[in-house]
Amino acid sequence: MSGEMRLIIVSGLSGSGKSVALHVLEDLGFYCIDNLPAALLKSLLDEVTRHGEQSTNRIAVGVDARNRLSDLESLPEFIGELRKVNVQTDVLFLQASDDILLKRYGETRRKHPLADLGTELRAAIASERELLGPVINSADLVIDTSRTSVYELAEVIRERVDRREKSMLSVLIESFGYKHGIPADADFVFDLRCLPNPYWTTKLRALTGQDEAVQNFLNEQPQFQRMYEDILSFLSRWIPEYVSFDRAYLTIALGCTGGQHRSVYMVDKLAAALREKHDPLLTRHNEILFSTHNGDES
Repeated sequence: MSGEMRLIIVSGLSGSGKSVALHVLEDLGFYCIDNLPAALLKSLLDEVTRHGEQSTNRIAVGVDARNRLSDLESLPEFIGELRKVNVQTDVLFLQASDDILLKRYGETRRKHPLADLGTELRAAIASERELLGPVINSADLVIDTSRTSVYELAEVIRERVDRREKSMLSVLIESFGYKHGIPADADFVFDLRCLPNPYWTTKLRALTGQDEAVQNFLNEQPQFQRMYEDILSFLSRWIPEYVSFDRAYLTIALGCTGGQHRSVYMVDKLAAALREKHDPLLTRHNEILFSTHNGDES
């Protein structure tokens, strides 16, 4: 198979955004096939390489839980074989919380693919999670879309997936608020709640870590500087190890109480330092995306 080929396998829970991801990849020039039986992946790639058509050297396929369990279980081994012959293969897995999936199905009135035999919707979702276990275990990038809009998901696909070149590690550093839950896609999580909190300074409460007044407050705190130096030292040491390990994606989450002040500035400060040696490195501020400065404690 051609070393120039790129294959993206898009899988995940029904209702988590797989169709959106495939549509975005199609717009980016990938030849996309949805609901492809996993057993036909090899035949598909053999057919493409047999004809040697350069127009189809970027392929994305959707694989869901309607596959035979044996085919899903053999998928990780097949992916390993592809990588040995220089096919750049990324496995993208999308998920969301049960409550969000139930809400989405309620709003669209769609039928869950595993509910054909009258299975209750929540049970169908649980069964789907179990069936897709072999896929999520081999996923390069897991995206939780519980609080992600269609536009934000499209941006992740463009910036992290399409932009990633072979042997490149795509790093995302994100801020979050513990009161809203730890991001399910994080590989490393750092807790900043022990640091002095700008929220308790009245004039800073409505601001965020992207405002200069908050940054000045935090820069004056010795604990903040020590935490910054420790995390920077850790990431500076270990990100190159993940690159050497041929890891495709790494997601680092930093959290404070509300995700508005301490974690936001820490993310931006770390990103500025780490970008001097690593690219691509992206940032995301989860609670700023979903808040209009409503006074939540951060």
